[in-house]
Amino acid sequence: MAKIVRTIDTLRETVRAWQMAGETTALVPTMGYLHDAHQALIKAGRAKSDRTVVSIFVNPKQFGPNEDFKSYPRQEKRDLEILEACGADLVFLPAQEEMYPSGFSATIDIPAFSNKLCGIGRPGHFSGVATVCTKLFLQCMPDMAVFGEKDYQQLQIIRWLVKDLNIDVDICGVPTVREEDGLAMSSRNIYLNADERTRASQISAILSASAKRLSDGMPVDQELNNAFIKFASLVGETPEYLELCDAQDLEIIKQVRKPARLLVAVKLGKTRLIDNWPVSPINS
Repeated sequence: MAKIVRTIDTLRETVRAWQMAGETTALVPTMGYLHDAHQALIKAGRAKSDRTVVSIFVNPKQFGPNEDFKSYPRQEKRDLEILEACGADLVFLPAQEEMYPSGFSATIDIPAFSNKLCGIGRPGHFSGVATVCTKLFLQCMPDMAVFGEKDYQQLQIIRWLVKDLNIDVDICGVPTVREEDGLAMSSRNIYLNADERTRASQISAILSASAKRLSDGMPVDQELNNAFIKFASLVGETPEYLELCDAQDLEIIKQVRKPARLLVAVKLGKTRLIDNWPVSPINS
Protein backbone atom coordinates (compact mmCIF):
# COMPACT_ATOMS: atom_id res chain seq x y z
CA MET A 1 0.00 0.00 0.00
CA ALA A 2 1.27 3.46 -0.91
CA LYS A 3 2.23 5.61 2.06
CA ILE A 4 0.44 8.97 2.06
CA VAL A 5 2.35 11.89 3.55
CA ARG A 6 1.44 15.56 3.69
CA THR A 7 4.48 17.13 5.36
CA ILE A 8 8.01 17.74 4.16
CA ASP A 9 9.46 16.32 7.37
CA THR A 10 7.70 12.97 6.95
CA LEU A 11 8.68 12.82 3.28
CA ARG A 12 12.34 13.36 4.17
CA GLU A 13 12.28 10.83 6.99
CA THR A 14 10.83 8.16 4.73
CA VAL A 15 13.19 8.75 1.82
CA ARG A 16 16.22 8.90 4.13
CA ALA A 17 15.26 5.51 5.57
CA TRP A 18 15.18 4.08 2.06
CA GLN A 19 18.54 5.64 1.28
CA MET A 20 20.05 4.21 4.48
CA ALA A 21 18.85 0.79 3.29
CA GLY A 22 20.67 1.32 -0.03
CA GLU A 23 17.52 1.89 -2.07
CA THR A 24 17.20 4.37 -4.93
CA THR A 25 14.26 6.74 -5.35
CA ALA A 26 12.42 8.14 -8.37
CA LEU A 27 10.23 11.23 -8.08
CA VAL A 28 7.24 11.76 -10.38
CA PRO A 29 5.93 15.33 -9.91
CA THR A 30 2.26 15.78 -10.91
CA MET A 31 -0.65 18.15 -10.39
CA GLY A 32 -3.06 15.26 -10.01
CA TYR A 33 -6.12 14.25 -12.02
CA LEU A 34 -4.02 11.32 -13.19
CA HIS A 35 -4.40 9.54 -16.52
CA ASP A 36 -2.54 6.94 -18.57
CA ALA A 37 0.34 9.29 -19.35
CA HIS A 38 1.01 9.77 -15.64
CA GLN A 39 0.90 6.01 -15.21
CA ALA A 40 3.58 5.70 -17.90
CA LEU A 41 5.79 8.08 -15.91
CA ILE A 42 5.30 6.02 -12.77
CA LYS A 43 6.05 2.82 -14.67
CA ALA A 44 9.30 4.37 -15.95
CA GLY A 45 10.24 5.44 -12.43
CA ARG A 46 9.56 2.00 -11.00
CA ALA A 47 11.62 0.36 -13.75
CA LYS A 48 14.67 2.51 -12.98
CA SER A 49 14.57 2.73 -9.18
CA ASP A 50 13.77 0.76 -6.04
CA ARG A 51 11.20 3.24 -4.72
CA THR A 52 8.82 5.66 -6.41
CA VAL A 53 7.46 8.89 -4.93
CA VAL A 54 4.56 10.64 -6.66
CA SER A 55 3.81 14.22 -5.67
CA ILE A 56 0.38 15.75 -6.22
CA PHE A 57 0.35 19.52 -5.89
CA VAL A 58 -1.57 22.02 -8.00
CA ASN A 59 1.11 24.68 -8.00
CA PRO A 60 -0.38 28.19 -7.89
CA LYS A 61 2.88 29.81 -8.94
CA GLN A 62 2.71 28.36 -12.46
CA PHE A 63 -0.76 29.74 -13.20
CA GLY A 64 -1.35 33.23 -14.53
CA PRO A 65 -4.05 35.56 -13.12
CA ASN A 66 -6.56 34.63 -15.83
CA GLU A 67 -5.75 30.91 -16.01
CA ASP A 68 -7.50 27.87 -14.58
CA PHE A 69 -5.94 27.43 -11.12
CA LYS A 70 -9.29 27.41 -9.31
CA SER A 71 -11.02 25.17 -11.86
CA TYR A 72 -8.10 22.79 -12.47
CA PRO A 73 -9.50 19.26 -11.91
CA ARG A 74 -8.82 17.81 -8.47
CA GLN A 75 -9.91 14.29 -7.46
CA GLU A 76 -7.70 13.08 -4.62
CA LYS A 77 -9.62 9.86 -3.86
CA ARG A 78 -9.57 8.80 -7.51
CA ASP A 79 -5.86 9.64 -7.84
CA LEU A 80 -4.96 7.61 -4.76
CA GLU A 81 -6.79 4.58 -6.15
CA ILE A 82 -4.84 4.90 -9.41
CA LEU A 83 -1.53 5.25 -7.56
CA GLU A 84 -2.28 2.20 -5.43
CA ALA A 85 -2.88 0.18 -8.61
CA CYS A 86 0.32 1.57 -10.16
CA GLY A 87 2.47 0.44 -7.25
CA ALA A 88 3.69 3.85 -6.08
CA ASP A 89 5.51 3.59 -2.76
CA LEU A 90 4.73 7.06 -1.43
CA VAL A 91 2.32 9.85 -2.34
CA PHE A 92 3.30 13.36 -1.28
CA LEU A 93 0.19 15.54 -0.90
CA PRO A 94 1.31 18.87 0.57
CA ALA A 95 -1.05 21.73 1.29
CA GLN A 96 -0.27 25.08 -0.30
CA GLU A 97 0.86 26.40 3.11
CA GLU A 98 3.35 23.52 3.42
CA MET A 99 5.00 24.38 0.11
CA TYR A 100 4.71 28.17 0.33
CA PRO A 101 4.50 29.24 3.99
CA SER A 102 3.81 32.84 4.93
CA GLY A 103 6.66 35.08 3.81
CA PHE A 104 7.91 32.78 1.05
CA SER A 105 9.49 34.92 -1.67
CA ALA A 106 12.19 32.93 -3.51
CA THR A 107 11.87 32.25 -7.23
CA ILE A 108 13.90 30.36 -9.80
CA ASP A 109 14.06 31.66 -13.37
CA ILE A 110 15.85 30.42 -16.47
CA PRO A 111 15.24 33.22 -19.00
CA ALA A 112 17.23 31.61 -21.81
CA PHE A 113 14.57 28.89 -21.97
CA SER A 114 11.47 30.45 -20.43
CA ASN A 115 11.14 33.64 -22.50
CA LYS A 116 10.13 31.83 -25.69
CA LEU A 117 7.43 29.50 -27.01
CA CYS A 118 4.95 28.92 -24.14
CA GLY A 119 6.79 31.48 -22.02
CA ILE A 120 5.68 34.33 -24.28
CA GLY A 121 1.98 33.71 -23.76
CA ARG A 122 2.35 32.53 -20.15
CA PRO A 123 4.74 34.97 -18.44
CA GLY A 124 5.94 33.65 -15.11
CA HIS A 125 4.74 30.12 -15.80
CA PHE A 126 8.14 28.49 -16.09
CA SER A 127 9.50 30.40 -13.12
CA GLY A 128 6.70 28.79 -11.12
CA VAL A 129 7.54 25.37 -12.55
CA ALA A 130 11.26 25.75 -11.87
CA THR A 131 10.62 26.98 -8.33
CA VAL A 132 8.31 24.14 -7.32
CA CYS A 133 10.53 21.50 -8.95
CA THR A 134 13.59 22.86 -7.15
CA LYS A 135 11.70 22.64 -3.86
CA LEU A 136 10.55 19.08 -4.59
CA PHE A 137 14.09 18.00 -5.50
CA LEU A 138 15.46 19.46 -2.26
CA GLN A 139 12.63 18.01 -0.18
CA CYS A 140 12.77 14.50 -1.62
CA MET A 141 16.43 14.27 -2.73
CA PRO A 142 15.56 11.64 -5.37
CA ASP A 143 18.10 9.83 -7.50
CA MET A 144 15.99 10.59 -10.55
CA ALA A 145 12.88 12.53 -11.55
CA VAL A 146 10.53 11.59 -14.36
CA PHE A 147 8.81 14.02 -16.75
CA GLY A 148 6.83 13.57 -19.95
CA GLU A 149 8.03 14.78 -23.34
CA LYS A 150 4.57 16.21 -24.05
CA ASP A 151 5.65 19.27 -22.04
CA TYR A 152 8.93 19.40 -23.93
CA GLN A 153 9.90 22.97 -23.08
CA GLN A 154 9.32 22.20 -19.40
CA LEU A 155 11.45 19.06 -19.67
CA GLN A 156 14.37 20.98 -21.17
CA ILE A 157 14.06 23.73 -18.57
CA ILE A 158 14.24 21.15 -15.77
CA ARG A 159 17.28 19.53 -17.38
CA TRP A 160 18.99 22.94 -17.56
CA LEU A 161 17.93 23.73 -14.01
CA VAL A 162 19.60 20.70 -12.42
CA LYS A 163 22.73 21.27 -14.51
CA ASP A 164 23.08 24.95 -13.61
CA LEU A 165 22.35 24.45 -9.91
CA ASN A 166 24.36 21.23 -9.55
CA ILE A 167 21.33 19.34 -8.26
CA ASP A 168 22.30 15.67 -8.17
CA VAL A 169 19.24 14.18 -9.83
CA ASP A 170 18.95 12.43 -13.19
CA ILE A 171 16.10 13.72 -15.35
CA CYS A 172 14.27 11.03 -17.30
CA GLY A 173 12.05 12.03 -20.23
CA VAL A 174 9.22 9.68 -21.23
CA PRO A 175 7.74 9.77 -24.77
CA THR A 176 4.34 11.40 -25.14
CA VAL A 177 1.40 9.11 -24.43
CA ARG A 178 -1.49 9.61 -26.84
CA GLU A 179 -5.15 8.78 -27.20
CA GLU A 180 -6.10 6.31 -29.94
CA ASP A 181 -6.64 9.17 -32.40
CA GLY A 182 -3.26 10.73 -31.60
CA LEU A 183 -4.23 13.54 -29.23
CA ALA A 184 -1.57 13.98 -26.56
CA MET A 185 -2.99 13.02 -23.16
CA SER A 186 -3.53 15.95 -20.82
CA SER A 187 -5.64 16.59 -17.74
CA ARG A 188 -7.01 19.66 -19.53
CA ASN A 189 -8.50 17.57 -22.35
CA ILE A 190 -11.64 17.25 -20.21
CA TYR A 191 -12.35 20.92 -20.95
CA LEU A 192 -12.91 20.16 -24.67
CA ASN A 193 -16.45 19.85 -25.97
CA ALA A 194 -17.28 17.20 -28.59
CA ASP A 195 -16.53 19.41 -31.60
CA GLU A 196 -13.27 20.71 -30.13
CA ARG A 197 -12.21 17.19 -29.20
CA THR A 198 -12.71 16.03 -32.80
CA ARG A 199 -10.70 18.93 -34.20
CA ALA A 200 -7.97 18.45 -31.58
CA SER A 201 -7.22 15.01 -32.98
CA GLN A 202 -5.78 16.69 -36.09
CA ILE A 203 -2.96 18.35 -34.14
CA SER A 204 -0.71 15.30 -33.96
CA ALA A 205 -1.53 14.32 -37.55
CA ILE A 206 -0.36 17.70 -38.84
CA LEU A 207 2.76 17.66 -36.66
CA SER A 208 3.82 14.14 -37.58
CA ALA A 209 3.37 14.75 -41.31
CA SER A 210 5.27 18.05 -41.14
CA ALA A 211 8.07 16.46 -39.11
CA LYS A 212 8.52 13.78 -41.76
CA ARG A 213 8.65 16.32 -44.58
CA LEU A 214 11.20 18.40 -42.66
CA SER A 215 13.32 15.29 -42.11
CA ASP A 216 13.06 14.60 -45.84
CA GLY A 217 14.48 18.03 -46.65
CA MET A 218 11.48 20.31 -47.10
CA PRO A 219 12.54 23.96 -46.55
CA VAL A 220 11.59 24.94 -43.02
CA ASP A 221 9.77 28.20 -43.79
CA GLN A 222 7.78 26.56 -46.56
CA GLU A 223 6.73 23.62 -44.39
CA LEU A 224 5.78 25.78 -41.41
CA ASN A 225 3.65 27.96 -43.67
CA ASN A 226 1.93 24.85 -45.05
CA ALA A 227 1.33 23.57 -41.52
CA PHE A 228 -0.18 26.90 -40.44
CA ILE A 229 -2.65 26.62 -43.31
CA LYS A 230 -3.55 23.07 -42.31
CA PHE A 231 -4.12 24.10 -38.71
CA ALA A 232 -6.52 26.78 -39.89
CA SER A 233 -8.42 24.39 -42.17
CA LEU A 234 -8.37 21.14 -40.16
CA VAL A 235 -8.20 22.33 -36.55
CA GLY A 236 -10.07 25.54 -37.22
CA GLU A 237 -7.61 27.71 -35.33
CA THR A 238 -4.32 29.46 -36.02
CA PRO A 239 -1.55 28.29 -33.67
CA GLU A 240 -0.32 30.57 -30.92
CA TYR A 241 3.09 29.41 -32.13
CA LEU A 242 4.48 26.72 -34.41
CA GLU A 243 8.26 26.55 -34.36
CA LEU A 244 11.08 24.21 -35.29
CA CYS A 245 13.67 24.28 -32.53
CA ASP A 246 16.96 22.66 -31.62
CA ALA A 247 16.10 19.67 -29.44
CA GLN A 248 18.57 20.69 -26.73
CA ASP A 249 18.51 24.47 -26.30
CA LEU A 250 15.18 25.19 -28.06
CA GLU A 251 16.71 27.85 -30.29
CA ILE A 252 14.63 28.39 -33.42
CA ILE A 253 16.34 26.82 -36.43
CA LYS A 254 15.93 27.10 -40.20
CA GLN A 255 17.83 23.95 -41.18
CA VAL A 256 17.68 20.43 -39.76
CA ARG A 257 21.32 19.56 -39.15
CA LYS A 258 20.87 17.84 -35.78
CA PRO A 259 17.95 16.54 -33.71
CA ALA A 260 15.11 19.06 -33.55
CA ARG A 261 11.58 19.42 -32.22
CA LEU A 262 8.52 20.80 -33.94
CA LEU A 263 6.46 22.48 -31.20
CA VAL A 264 2.96 23.94 -31.27
CA ALA A 265 0.44 25.62 -29.00
CA VAL A 266 -3.14 26.14 -30.15
CA LYS A 267 -6.27 27.21 -28.33
CA LEU A 268 -9.57 25.43 -28.94
CA GLY A 269 -12.37 27.28 -27.21
CA LYS A 270 -11.05 27.97 -23.72
CA THR A 271 -8.57 25.10 -23.80
CA ARG A 272 -4.92 25.69 -24.65
CA LEU A 273 -3.27 22.56 -26.07
CA ILE A 274 0.42 21.92 -26.66
CA ASP A 275 2.20 19.16 -28.52
CA ASN A 276 5.51 18.45 -30.20
CA TRP A 277 7.15 15.99 -32.55
CA PRO A 278 10.78 14.93 -32.99
CA VAL A 279 12.46 15.85 -36.26
CA SER A 280 15.52 13.89 -37.33
CA PRO A 281 18.39 15.34 -39.37
CA ILE A 282 18.15 14.77 -43.10
CA ASN A 283 19.36 11.30 -44.13
CA SER A 284 20.03 10.29 -40.52
